[in-house]
Amino acid sequence: MRKKYLFLFSFIFFICSSSFGQILTVFEKNTNLPLPGVLVFGNEPYRSSVTNGKGQIDIEIFSNQGEIHFQLMGYESSSFSIKELKEKGFNVYLTPGLILMDQAIVSGSRWRQSNQDIPGKVSVLNKDLLQLRSPSNTADWLGSNGDVFIQKSQQGGGSPMIRGFSANRLLYAVDGIRINTAIFRGGNLHNVISIDPLAVQNTEILFGPGSVMFGSDALGGVMAFETIKPSFSDSGLSVGGNLFSRFSSSNNEKSFHGDISFAKEKWAFLTSVSHVDYGDLKMGKNGSDDYLRPWYVIPSRNQDQVLENPDPQKQKTSGYSQLNIMQKIRFKPSNKTDWEYAFHYSKSSDIPRYDRLIEGTYENPKYAIWNYGPQIWMMNQLTLNQLGNGRLYDQMSIKIAQQYFEESRLNRRFNNSSLFDRVEKVNAWSLNADWVKNINQESFLSYGIETVYNNVESTGTEINIQSMEEIPASSRYPKSDWTSLAIYSTYHAHLSESLKLQTGLRYNQVLLSADFLSNDDFFPLPYQKTTNNNNALTGSIGLIFKPTSTWLISPQLSTGFRAPNVDDLGKFFDSEPGAIIVPNPDLKPEYVYNAEININKFWGNFLKIDASLFYTLMDNAMVRRPFQLNGLDSIPYEGVQSKVLAIQNAATATVYGIQAGIEWSPTQNWLFYSKINWQKGEEELDDESTSPSRHAAPLFGLTRLTYSKKRLKIDFSSIYSGEVSYEEMPLDEKGKPQLYAKDENGNPYSPSWVTFNLHSTFKVTNFIDLMAGLENIGDKRYRPYSSGLTASGRNFIFSLKANF
Repeated sequence: MRKKYLFLFSFIFFICSSSFGQILTVFEKNTNLPLPGVLVFGNEPYRSSVTNGKGQIDIEIFSNQGEIHFQLMGYESSSFSIKELKEKGFNVYLTPGLILMDQAIVSGSRWRQSNQDIPGKVSVLNKDLLQLRSPSNTADWLGSNGDVFIQKSQQGGGSPMIRGFSANRLLYAVDGIRINTAIFRGGNLHNVISIDPLAVQNTEILFGPGSVMFGSDALGGVMAFETIKPSFSDSGLSVGGNLFSRFSSSNNEKSFHGDISFAKEKWAFLTSVSHVDYGDLKMGKNGSDDYLRPWYVIPSRNQDQVLENPDPQKQKTSGYSQLNIMQKIRFKPSNKTDWEYAFHYSKSSDIPRYDRLIEGTYENPKYAIWNYGPQIWMMNQLTLNQLGNGRLYDQMSIKIAQQYFEESRLNRRFNNSSLFDRVEKVNAWSLNADWVKNINQESFLSYGIETVYNNVESTGTEINIQSMEEIPASSRYPKSDWTSLAIYSTYHAHLSESLKLQTGLRYNQVLLSADFLSNDDFFPLPYQKTTNNNNALTGSIGLIFKPTSTWLISPQLSTGFRAPNVDDLGKFFDSEPGAIIVPNPDLKPEYVYNAEININKFWGNFLKIDASLFYTLMDNAMVRRPFQLNGLDSIPYEGVQSKVLAIQNAATATVYGIQAGIEWSPTQNWLFYSKINWQKGEEELDDESTSPSRHAAPLFGLTRLTYSKKRLKIDFSSIYSGEVSYEEMPLDEKGKPQLYAKDENGNPYSPSWVTFNLHSTFKVTNFIDLMAGLENIGDKRYRPYSSGLTASGRNFIFSLKANF
């Protein structure tokens, strides 16, 4: 009788144990130490998790997967079937390695997939690389991989250029939420610095149109940032955190960051705070004297003063500071449901617009003040992730977000008593609902809806700095509402062991209404209100062909669109000296049609070569063209007679090029990495002739050699860019001679340049890391193409990180 009960008890215990899943542990092969933070994911895109502090993970959710993949930066990726894991006793050993052949990404379908299941090109940057490369802001972080060119008008900025596109023709997303607003402009855009790089876990850069998943603006690419999140604890209360500080010499940078997390089985909390303070940036000494800062202006209520700069290499009035705060709360009431609330806040100081402050001469400066006022970004986000029953969906993700953006411009001409203060505020609401349904072992259908609403408020004030009297001035934008409604779907098909297909479709409706009444006293328009209603159907189709285990060939066709936003349709702005952009209510969307092929070749785990060839056609492009306002081709603006321009659908453009890279790890300790990018863009002018595209960067790239052993990592790198001669200079850029060096004929051009850099990290203990670097070792004086700010000269960096 006792044996019968004992057998029954054992059987029930076995069933209950099985229902709670199987614990698997991941170790480092050489040391047998457990590995926390290992990303574990299956073939179905919604099945993923991360090992805890003990290197453990419950693999119950992967029980029906053909293969389970294990990925961690600094280790070779591995994949095993459930049967193989059982044979290993549910212990996995990862071998240290510097090349990641298989990476998990989310930007391709909004669900986590292997990058080898995506037909397009995607670059991934993770937090481990950030610690070594030590970027000063998120724009520099994007540029650190060698795939993205960064333009800077001022130190507090950074405008990415991707495949000949920039500004509002690229899309930014944070934790799956678009942060592009209705006032993202076509000129160089610097909102990306609002994202705290020290709070970013992973960054994905999707090259080419991404409109199927992300809608309007995703013409040249998508930059998707995934911020750090708290993990749950399976052993009572756990507490952890990080402290980080960085100092650099070229701008007297002082950066501080701290984050702390508390976790229990069902609740997890994380708080992150960063503050950065940058002084005036010092350029190098070896290069063109045209970049020097020989004078600067001291503004005064009585009389502005022009002073000689005692150190012309120091870019006076270029410093700024910034604060970032993030709070996250997670709640997991069951194994199938996960709630997350996130709060993001960023605020900068005034940011001097350096490229405007260098206009004019010592004898006749143009501006006494030209600042961007404090740039503010705030987001509240609530996310629900839930596993389904498999009938209509296997997993659902719903994201609701509210965002607030504020930016302003303060400018006053030299010895002019009128200070103009223009403030823009955007309140944005969005809803993203996504579902994924597994069709069979490796085929799935994802579908979703998105709605986005932006309310734009814009004011203008003219202040007499002597009497302090304030009077209304023209605002930059009309009072506006911008709404986007969309439905979309992607299908990933596993056709055979060597061939997969991914295709997608999106329908988008975009509505805009604008009220120009506030500017009627300054610029009488033939209308006071206008509406703009557009729709777009975009799609993509791509193949992933793997003829052998060492080849991956992925051709893809895709389309994208950008609907007119408030900046396009309703802006009043002095785009360049003696010119003003005025509203045009008749704008229509612009479209791109893209063809590309991505080729990857692997030799074991030690060599990888990749190349991407692309061709993109833009139709109905929104470009600046001469315009008339009430029959006039010029009007007074801030006391200056200015030529009238407007954004119009008046051009076609093409961009084509190649991106190539190599990663070679001859031994376990060495990695050679190199990226090269070449693109050529042309756009149609008003007289039907063509000009080089303004946002097609010159040839650029990066090469680095990394040595890693135990506690030490050393990285030697070279960054380089080709020349843009006067003959190859875009027409728009020829009108900005103050930004460029002068050739032998006195014409503006952008010289080629190369820098050499050294970065290192050393793990003093398991809790303390030291980082040191020397950037621009040769003290090269250079200014990246289209930039107003000269890059940093020789720069010493020292960082300290502690974790607990």
